[in-house]
Amino acid sequence: MAYDVDYIREQFPALNLEVNGHAAAFFDGPGGTQTPQRVINRITDYLIHSNANSGGVFLTSQRNDDMMLDTRKSFADYFGCQWEEVSFCHNSTTISFKLANAIVRDLAPGDEIILTDMDHEANRGPWEMMSERGMVIKSVRINPETCLLDMDHYKSLLSDRTKVVAFNYGSNAVGTITDAKEVVRLAREVGAMTIVDAVHYALHGVIDVEDVGMDFLFCSAYKFFGPHLGVLYARAATADSLRTLRVGAQKPYSPDKFEIGTLNHEAIAGAGEAVEFIADIGKKLGGPVPSRWSGCSERRQNIIAGMFAIEEYELPLASYFKDELEKIEGVKLYGPPRDHPCTSTIAFRLGDQTPQDVSTALAEKGIFTWAGDFYAVELIKTLGLSETGGVVRIGLAPYNTKPEIDRTLEEIRRLA
Repeated sequence: MAYDVDYIREQFPALNLEVNGHAAAFFDGPGGTQTPQRVINRITDYLIHSNANSGGVFLTSQRNDDMMLDTRKSFADYFGCQWEEVSFCHNSTTISFKLANAIVRDLAPGDEIILTDMDHEANRGPWEMMSERGMVIKSVRINPETCLLDMDHYKSLLSDRTKVVAFNYGSNAVGTITDAKEVVRLAREVGAMTIVDAVHYALHGVIDVEDVGMDFLFCSAYKFFGPHLGVLYARAATADSLRTLRVGAQKPYSPDKFEIGTLNHEAIAGAGEAVEFIADIGKKLGGPVPSRWSGCSERRQNIIAGMFAIEEYELPLASYFKDELEKIEGVKLYGPPRDHPCTSTIAFRLGDQTPQDVSTALAEKGIFTWAGDFYAVELIKTLGLSETGGVVRIGLAPYNTKPEIDRTLEEIRRLA
C-alpha cells in the first residue's frame, strides 16, 4: 500500500506548533517522538475511568488490572515473546541499574563484563560501577572511520570469565545498527548473559527476541509515540534465576520481580496504545509480512508491517538528506557506510561552527534538532569531538516530510 504521510500527520496535534512564524519541523525524534492523539486520549481515558491501584475487588481496580495485562500482551507482540516476560519500569536507565544490581549478586571478583564504546551511558554506567565490587570491565572498540563495532576486538575480549555482554542494537548518536544476533551468538558460546539496549532501535526495526536470543532487552515508549516509560523483556529461563532487589511483600517471579513499588499506570496505558498505533500503520499502510512471521498473531503481523512501512518511507528520505548534505561545503557526516544497516538518523558537523550554534540557528527557524553527545560519550570521544561539542543530530520520524527536509537543507546552506 502507498504510504500516506498526511494520514500520519493529522494524528499528531503537536505538528501544528509554530516558532517565529515558521511551522515546527520535528527532527528531534531520536530524543523522543511526538505523541498521537489516540495515545493522549488513552491516558486521559485511563485517568477518568480506570485510575486505581492494582489488586482491588472494585471496578476501577479491576479495569486497571485488565489494562496492565492487555498492555503486557501488546508488548509481547511487539517483542515476539510471552506476556509474562514483559515488565514495566520508570525508564530504561533504571532498568539497566536493576539488572546490574541483580546480576552482580551472583558474580565474583574477577568476573568480566563486556560493554561497547558505541553505547549510551544508560547501558554503560550501571555496569562500570560494578568495578567497585571487583568485576573486570572491558569495552569493545569502534572504528572511528566507519562507526562500526570492531568485531575482531570483541571476539578477543570474550573468555570463560565473561559473564555479561551489554550492547546497543542501534546507535542513538549515528544510527549504526549492530548485528545483535551475531553478538549474542558469540556471547552464548562462552556462557555469558546478554543485555540489549533497544531504546533507539525500537522504532527502526522489527524486534524478534526469539530469533536474536538475548536474555534481556529494554526500550523506552517515548521513543515510539508513547509516554515516558521503560519496558523490559526478560527471558523467562534467565529471569527466574535472578535475585532481584525487591521488598519482601513483592512477588518473586516475573514480571513482578522487576517492578518495584506502584507503577505509572497511566503511562502504561499510553504505551500500550503507542504499540496499537504502530499496528494501525501496518494494517492501513503496510504490506504482507515475510513468511517467517506469517504464523504470528494478527497484531504482531500488523506491528511488523508497520515497522516495515515506516522504514520504507524514512530510509529513502534519509538517503536523500545525506546526499544533499554532502554537497554543502564544510559538512562532514558521521555514521556507518551507506551499504551498512542504519536508522534514519543523521549526525554531522558544519565547518568550524559548533553543533550547539547550528542547532540554535535552526531552532530559531522552527527546525528542531539535537546537539551534543546524547550520552553516547565514548562514541563521541572516539570520533574526537568531545571537546568541540559533539555533533548535530537529525532524526526522521514517520510524520516528517520532504518539504521539511528541503527547508532544513536550505537553512544549513545559508549557515554554511
